[in-house]
Amino acid sequence: GGLPEGSGTVAAGREVFATQCARCHGPKGEGDVGPTLAGGQGTLRTARPLKTVGSYWPYSTTLWDFVNRAMPFDKPGLLKPPEVYAVVAYVLNLNGIIGDADVMFVADPRPDVR
Repeated sequence: GGLPEGSGTVAAGREVFATQCARCHGPKGEGDVGPTLAGGQGTLRTARPLKTVGSYWPYSTTLWDFVNRAMPFDKPGLLKPPEVYAVVAYVLNLNGIIGDADVMFVADPRPDVR
């Protein structure tokens, strides 16, 4: 198991999101026909909880797996691993979880093997 090797930047994710995700989730993940992806931190214990990546699902591996298998909704599996890493980086960045210059990546899980 595990995620495939690869990486993606927030900047690259912004571009992939604009072309593949924004039509359903809005340009900044604010939601449209698709659910809201950003915001909602601190709302889960209120009368009006907003479940987003930032408030409810801030786990990069879970998010990667879901985006890889199920998104875009009308063409699941369309995105290549580097695009998935980039989109995950961008969505985590929208939620203030990682910085603008951060990179999502998976390295070889056996660092001692050369």
